[in-house]
Order: sequence, then C-alpha cells, then structure tokens
Amino acid sequence: MTATPSDIQAAADVLRAGGLVAFPTETVYGLGADAENPAAVTRTFTVKGRPPSHPLIVHIAGLEHLDAWVADVPETARVLAERFWPGPLTLVLRRSPRVPLEATGGMDTVAVRVPDHPVALELLKAFGGGVTAPSANRFGSVSPTTAEHVRSELGDAVDFVLDGGPCHVGVESTIVDTTGEVPSVLRPGGVTREQLEEALGRPLAVDSSSRIRVPGQHPSHYAPRATVVLVEPGDVIAEAQRAQEEGHQVGVFLPPQFADAPVKAHAVAVVPGSDAEYARELYGFLRELDQRGCDLIIASLPAEEGLGLAIANRLRRAAGPRSGR
Repeated sequence: MTATPSDIQAAADVLRAGGLVAFPTETVYGLGADAENPAAVTRTFTVKGRPPSHPLIVHIAGLEHLDAWVADVPETARVLAERFWPGPLTLVLRRSPRVPLEATGGMDTVAVRVPDHPVALELLKAFGGGVTAPSANRFGSVSPTTAEHVRSELGDAVDFVLDGGPCHVGVESTIVDTTGEVPSVLRPGGVTREQLEEALGRPLAVDSSSRIRVPGQHPSHYAPRATVVLVEPGDVIAEAQRAQEEGHQVGVFLPPQFADAPVKAHAVAVVPGSDAEYARELYGFLRELDQRGCDLIIASLPAEEGLGLAIANRLRRAAGPRSGR
C-alpha cells in the first residue's frame, strides 16, 4: 500500500500535535517527530530505547530551508548539498537556536538532510517544518526497510505509519562533518566516498574517532537477535558447516562467487552480485534469518569500495560486542 495525500495530511497533523509518525525514506523508515518540539523529540528516544546523548538527524524539505536550521553553511557543505540533495547524504553543521538540544544530544552541531522519497518530501512540505527521524526500530537492532518492519517492531508506540513501499537504497545516509576546515566521513552510507571526492575534487578520510557524535557509532548496531560472525569469503561454507555440526542453527550470507556451492546450514541468503542490490536487501536478509530461527549468522565483508564500504560498516556493527541485549 502506498500512502495517499489524505494519509500524508493526517500524518502532518499528528506531527503538529506532538505525535510520532513513521515514514519511508530512500534509505530506511524513520521515526519522525517535530524537530522543534522537545517533548516529542524526547518521546522518540523513549520509544526506541535510545540513549539521549545520541543525536538525531533533522529532515527538511529542500536546500532552500537549510539556512533556517544551521548557524552557517560553509562552501563545502553547500557544494555537497547542491550535488546530492535530495539524497542519502547528511551534513553536520553548526546548530542554530531553532534546533533544541534534545535533538542534538546536547551538542552545538546538528545533522541535516533532504530525503529522496516522494512520501517523505510530501510529508515535510505538508508539515512545513523540520522532522527528526532516527530509524523506526528499537535502538541497536536491524533498521526497517518496509512499513511492516516498523509495525511488527514498534506497534502501537507509533501514532501513525505511512507506507511508501520498500526503501530503494536500504542502508542509512552517509554522514559528512563539514564544521572544520577539512570535511570527513563520519558514517559511510548511500552516497559513496568516491562520489563525494569527485564532487569536492579532494580525498576524504573516514573518521571513526571524531569528537562529534552522530548516529550509527555505537559498537553494536544494526544487529539481529542472532550472533553475527565475520570470516573471509572463502571460509564461509566451512565455518557454517562447523557451527551447524556443533548444534547451532546457522544462517549463511553466501558470497556470490559461491552461489551454486552446497552448504550445510539452517538457512541461506545468497548475496547479490551488485552492491546496490546487496545494500537494498541487507537488513531484510538479517530479519529473515532471525525469523527462520537462526542463532548464528556467518558472513563475510564485501570489498570496501563504493557501497561496499557502507555494507561492511553495517556488518561490522551487527557483529560488534553487545551489552544488555
């Protein structure tokens, strides 16, 4: 089902009333709240079980609204926004007083983006303001890429769910810090490092140790219930067989070069040969193997170039050390 104009108007009314609306973007489904309503923003953290120190991304309807939400826009940020918005790129900039500290985790920077999805853009236009929207799932778990994922995980905790079909990118936005003299990638995502470097005409570092907090930096993130173990591509089949023989219910992410090889496992997801398709299917694969009762998932990392960098980042977080889960 695709959201109708009346659905979008109703969702905008929910946002104005301080409610929470799940809506589709090109990356994943977001849990939206009025970015200028501290109580609504705080409720987002409560519903997700997200630590309040973790900043949110403010979604706006277009580049023309950016100056209203940030203190200044460096030339680098403007170049990237003009090139990639609407699209899966988030820019970190200095916060304007319009943005409550509840949305930024208490920081003086704010993350902003323009989503590339017709339902998201129509919602933002109908609402007429900024919308904070972390992924519409419990903190640390697999991000949702369909409306049904949202409903099954958050249920009645969400006041309104807009269905815009499956997300076509499938991994979260790239986050770039543009507050300093040298921009850096804080989270790889749907816009590749190569695309950013081509737009700026300079190399960019991927900075995992930045003092600026942004979404997706927790050691364990995007994680299914099953334990994720990463091995070399050539070891996937043997590791899966060994774990299955030890009594595990093993799920396998089978690399495309071994798609026709026999594998002893409880469930198998064959990795697509295209990184774009893999990114689109990644979270669905993790959810499917959970639903099929796997307690262990054996996977390997793709080449860390293009979208492969974002996929590898998500898999490493999914395999990260867990606490309280």
